[in-house]
Amino acid sequence: MSGPLGREERSIVEDQSPLHRAVSEVKRHWRWGREQGFNRIVEEAELHPIARVQAGISRWQWRRRHPVKPGSALPVFVVGLQRSGTNMVIQCLQRSPEVEVHNENDRRCFVRYRLRSDDVIKEVIGQSRHRCVLLKPLCDSHRVPDLLDHLGGPVPGKAIWIYRDVDARVRSAVSKFGDVNLRVLAEIASGGGRDRWQAQGLSEEMLHLLGEFDYDRLSPESAAALFWYVRNSLYFSLGLDKRDDVLLSSYERFLAAPERGVQRLCDFVGIQGHRTLGSSLDPARSRPLPPLDLDPRVRRLCDQLDERLAASSGR
Repeated sequence: MSGPLGREERSIVEDQSPLHRAVSEVKRHWRWGREQGFNRIVEEAELHPIARVQAGISRWQWRRRHPVKPGSALPVFVVGLQRSGTNMVIQCLQRSPEVEVHNENDRRCFVRYRLRSDDVIKEVIGQSRHRCVLLKPLCDSHRVPDLLDHLGGPVPGKAIWIYRDVDARVRSAVSKFGDVNLRVLAEIASGGGRDRWQAQGLSEEMLHLLGEFDYDRLSPESAAALFWYVRNSLYFSLGLDKRDDVLLSSYERFLAAPERGVQRLCDFVGIQGHRTLGSSLDPARSRPLPPLDLDPRVRRLCDQLDERLAASSGR
């Protein structure tokens, strides 16, 4: 296994000075842009100026035509695991002027990708003049029951849990984050890192399971797959599969039938469904590739969980 976390990796998993975080982010995005294409960075970070201006105008016009009383917006939390297609859902729904979006880089609602205090989030939701306020707290996915049951806003919230094929997610995660999953899991397995978001919500049984692996022999890909298993298992361990206010959505199924996927999301959050919401989706993104060479035990765990997720999302 690699050595201690370097500056770039620490920017993802632990506190750092603002200057170091900024430099690390630039380096990471430059490397990822060279590998995946800089248009992906522009798309994911919502940096396209024309699109942002058009979206702002559309929302302003909608507010003038449809006066919504502040405090009546539905809060919706888009959750799951990084590199699982959550940006796809955000990009689709934010095309609707009925939706106000706060992505994880929105400093009004997030600090280092973690939600600000409940009071701050309640204030943001309460001030909205849209039908729906969409937030993407991926690092707080373990808090879904708490956010839905105890946030205390005037309108009960909903959550959309997105998951992706393990091999596709692993390829994307290792390409962007390197072996961060490997190093963090090794630290948690050794008894440390319990204050990290990656360890939050994990049962003693899951922590024990993590301690059974040899992280000096585990590849970055196998560790990323194990992390896929750990975080997506929360969907069941938190009892989200039994809740009507949580929607499970498969990235691959969504791309295979974008119009149906968009309509399903719109019905769930209670907004008008428009064909244009999914017009930018490219089904080629989900084109299958050969399976990765993963640790056999990790592969078995992931296959078993994938079957449970597929059955639940199909339901």
